Amino acid sequence: MDVGIAEAKNRLPELIRAVEGGEKVVITRHGKPVAELAPAPPERRHARLGGMKGRIELLPGWDAPVDLDRFLSGDV
Repeated sequence: MDVGIAEAKNRLPELIRAVEGGEKVVITRHGKPVAELAPAPPERRHARLGGMKGRIELLPGWDAPVDLDRFLSGDV
């Protein structure tokens, strides 16, 4: 369903119900598509602090200073 911006503003609750029902709603300006209403993702993932704990291993010396000449030579 294509809907102009002004019409979409006046019919937003109805358009949202249409999207919930599986219909594709494209919002147009002067007949050209500018936006599309889409259903929300099924479930949003939440970031968990410490979620990668124990999965990443840093080797000893990973934070050792690097000599500039060695770095520029590609020997690092």
